[in-house]
This record gives sequence, C-alpha cells and structure tokens, in this order.
Amino acid sequence: MFAQGRFYCWMRPMRNAKIPAFLLALGMTSVMLRAQPLRAEASRAVTQGEQLGAAAQHVQQGKIDLAIRECKAVLAADPRAAPAHMLLGLAYLAQGSVAMMGEAKAELQQALDIDPELLWARFYLARLYLDQGMSEKAQGQLELGLKQSPGLPHLLSLLGEVRRKLGDPRASLELNSRALQADATMTPAHYFLGLAYLDLKQEQAAIDEFQKAIHSTSVTPEMYNSLATLYLEQQKFAEAEDFCRKAIALDRSRPNAYLTLARVYNAQHLSDKALEAARAALPEGREFPPSEYYQGLQADLAVERGTAYTARKMYAQAIREYIRALDFEPSRTVLHRRLAELYLQNGDPAGAATHTKEAEKLEKGKG
Repeated sequence: MFAQGRFYCWMRPMRNAKIPAFLLALGMTSVMLRAQPLRAEASRAVTQGEQLGAAAQHVQQGKIDLAIRECKAVLAADPRAAPAHMLLGLAYLAQGSVAMMGEAKAELQQALDIDPELLWARFYLARLYLDQGMSEKAQGQLELGLKQSPGLPHLLSLLGEVRRKLGDPRASLELNSRALQADATMTPAHYFLGLAYLDLKQEQAAIDEFQKAIHSTSVTPEMYNSLATLYLEQQKFAEAEDFCRKAIALDRSRPNAYLTLARVYNAQHLSDKALEAARAALPEGREFPPSEYYQGLQADLAVERGTAYTARKMYAQAIREYIRALDFEPSRTVLHRRLAELYLQNGDPAGAATHTKEAEKLEKGKG
C-alpha cells in the first residue's frame, strides 16, 4: 500500500544526507583503536582519523565529491581501513545514482569483511538490502548486529520493519515499541508502527503514529505521503493534497508523492492535473533501478495516466497506458478488465475478448 523509501528514515536523500552523530567520530576511533603504539603508526592513525572525520562531515554537508576523495586517499594508504570503506559506501549512496548502488553495497560488505564488528556498516547494508527488496538478507544482517549490540534501538526498529515486510506486522509493533522504550526520540519507529497498524487495518492507530512522526524534527516525505494516502482513502481530498505538497516540498525528486497526488486528482475527476502529477513523478530521461519497487511504481503511474485518459474519453491513449502497466506487472487482473471495456468502447470486440479471457484465467488461478 505504501512504497517504502530508500534511506529516508536514517539518511536524508542523498544530496543533503544526514548521518547520525555517532558516525562522525567512528572513523577516527576505529582506526586509532587498532593503531600500534609506534610513533609513526600512531601519527598515521591520527591522519587517517582526521581524514575520515572530514569525510563524514562532507557527507553530512552534502559535499559528496570531497567525501569520496578523502575516503579514497585513506584507502590508497591503507586498503584495509574498514571505516573508510564504510564511509565510501555511504558517500556512494549519497550520490543518489542507480549506477552506484552496487558500488555502495560492495564497499559496505568489504568494510564488514575486514572488520565484522563495524556495526553501522552492517546497519546500512541491511537498509540497502531492504530497499532492494531483499528482506531476508536485511533480516540476517540486523540479527547479527543485535547479537553484537543487543537492544540497540536503530537495529530493533529496522528489524521490525523488515519483519513487517516479511508478513508479520505484530512483530513490528513489538520491536518498534521496544525501540521507542530505549529511545523515545526515534521518529522512524513511529513511522514503522504506523505502517504495521495499517497492515492490521487499525487506521486510527496508524494516523496517530504518523502524526507523531511528522511533528518531529526528522520528518520525511514518506511520512507525509502515508498520511496523504490515508486521507485519500477517507475522501478527504484537501488534506490529502496538502500532505502531498508537503512531501514534494521536502524532496521534489521523490516519485511517491506525485503518484499519490495523481490519485487525489483522479478521484476528483481532475484529469489534466492528474496527468501533470504523473509526468512530474518520472521526468524524461531519469534512470531507475530494475527493482520490484520501481516496477510497481511505473505500473501504478501508468494506471493513473490510463484512468485520466479514460475520463477524457481518450481511449487509445488509455489502452496504451494500461498495456504499459501490464508490461511491468502482468498479473493485475483489474487492468485486463479495464482494457476489455476500453476495447469495446474503441470498437474492437476481439481485443476485448482477449483481455476478458486473460482476466478470467487470472481469477481462476487465484481461486
């Protein structure tokens, strides 16, 4: 129901990334604790620590190229500097480039191969796995982290969301409640609780948690978008549009809020506005990873365009969009039904019969 967004709950997207304060000193402490008590090596450790501290600050400030330069300088002198691999992975993530996701994962994994105790590399690797739809791998990383640091609220909260993704929202309620008991300021836990309550059909409890999340200093576009979706379902269109606008204002590059906004407009038969919102979600030429999440997103946007064109009686365009949606997700029975109706409207009974037959086959398979 709600698209889960990338690193938003613990890292702002990427051009204005926020790394928790405990990471800023991590490079320096990790290197220096491993330094031998020889003067030259101690001096080198201090230099590495200063470079890694600078790299972390650069990521925090959105100066990603400078962060990458500092990390690579450390690694040129010491290829086994695990904190440098971790920070380089975070810097690659902060670039927001699809092409760099594999590089980011490789750097985080290399950091752990060198130093399995590097907890935050494990945390962000789990976050990356979750964003790529590999929930079981994310769960494995988080469980290893909790063996290392039992009760750490960041790990508990993210594990709760992973468990929800794996079909156990009650586990998310328990784990995120524990995270909040350990740290009452942890905004993502409220957001994940809201998602779990939605899965359990407890909408008011979900709204309460989302409201707590958006009134924090760590509000993210996903939090606003989740509330917008709820208000859309309740046909509170003005409120839904307002939350969409707030989500977009936080980050105009995120497609989720535009999709919800297109749905808000289609629900009010404002077809031109719906098409405009859908176009804004996926600008021409933008690159997206071949993940399940983005396949579904592109299918959803095609559906909204098809809905808008149908309302405008532009049946050929609507047919094109629904077929495009099926290219991404061929098992959507409702789209075959819509196409059957549109082919009849467009004077093509053979096309209508084809999609009716396909819809019946899918419905029989589900039964």
